[in-house]
Amino acid sequence: MTDQLTHFNDQKRAKMVDVTDKAVTHRVAIATGQIHMHQETLSRIHEGKIKKGDVLAVAQVAGIMASKQTSSLIPMCHLIPLTGVDIHFKDNGIDTITVKAKVKTKHVTGVEIEALLAVQTTLLTIYDMCKAIDRGMLITNVHLVEKDGGKSGHFVYRKEV
Repeated sequence: MTDQLTHFNDQKRAKMVDVTDKAVTHRVAIATGQIHMHQETLSRIHEGKIKKGDVLAVAQVAGIMASKQTSSLIPMCHLIPLTGVDIHFKDNGIDTITVKAKVKTKHVTGVEIEALLAVQTTLLTIYDMCKAIDRGMLITNVHLVEKDGGKSGHFVYRKEV
């Protein structure tokens, strides 16, 4: 971890980091998160019985779209040309859906925020589509799983014990 704050100018005001001189490298980030719901809600998602439509298909597209809009939503993020976004779903068959987003680029800065935003938006879309039957859904455990590329190298999330 570095102590140098790179998002402040010489007047101690916020700035976007200058990445002009950074090398173009292949970069990838993987993020994950979960949404917990009533068992009946998950069953209805699987059975295609949610009135708003195919929950996972819509959520997947929403997550991909969100990743491409990151710099419009997060003030200090650079506009990054993404070369790939893939979102996967896994559930426990009872009451929880886990979302995993993998985002790639060949650029001068990483795509961690793009992956995290993809996960958050995917989860929020699931919530939105199911809220009429389950307002008590809980979004949890959203975090960066892994990132690679760039000067800071490879990172893998390790839960503190």
